Amino acid sequence: MAPHDRSETPPVLVREAESVLRKLGFSRAAPDRRRRRVEPAFWVAEAHTPTRVRPVFVTPAEGAPTDAGLEAWITHVRGLRPSLPEGILVVPSDRLAETAIARLVESGEAPHPGAPPILVVPEIPKGSGTPHWYLRTVPRAEVLRVATGVVVGLFRRAMASEESHPVDFEEMLGHLRRRFAIDVPRSLGVSNDEEALFLLYQMALRDSWAPNDGGANLHLLVLKATGPAARLPWFAA
Repeated sequence: MAPHDRSETPPVLVREAESVLRKLGFSRAAPDRRRRRVEPAFWVAEAHTPTRVRPVFVTPAEGAPTDAGLEAWITHVRGLRPSLPEGILVVPSDRLAETAIARLVESGEAPHPGAPPILVVPEIPKGSGTPHWYLRTVPRAEVLRVATGVVVGLFRRAMASEESHPVDFEEMLGHLRRRFAIDVPRSLGVSNDEEALFLLYQMALRDSWAPNDGGANLHLLVLKATGPAARLPWFAA
């Protein structure tokens, strides 16, 4: 049997994965044969982008190094190109999600700057935990770098808009979770989003090219060419 043969995945796990994804806004879709590199368990599309289908890989094994679903997902991620849809890996535990990320890094593909989405669907017989997207912990410096990049993007969007579009740091945290799969509070060693934002502000204030030189701060936004408000730290806006 080929290592990517989806018949190795028990049907009950596929049905459970499909049910959870449906609740998250995905619907089952026809396979995109033109962009298929490996055989997933099934394909889905989001409600707001019905024409963009994504492969779903399901792995039932707890840390099995030769699991077909995991191997197929790694093969898919390693071959991703702009024209290929991002795949979703469904695993039964956070432990296996961590194993998948580790295997991906070992294969030469790091999850940064964007982490492939991994959905944790606890096994039905055990009934432990609820389905959730896997979030990883990363070094504090990485959290700050990614957060700064996201905030710069939010400011550029606000400045390009003709209407008032305030920057919402809660949206920044949402991007860190959904797009980059980062558990911000746990990575920073705090217990909630409010503490995480406060710590990010302090880290951004100290992270400069030159000590005691506010003009050299890596996280200043150039809002105007000249004037007293030409440069502001992103957390002060």
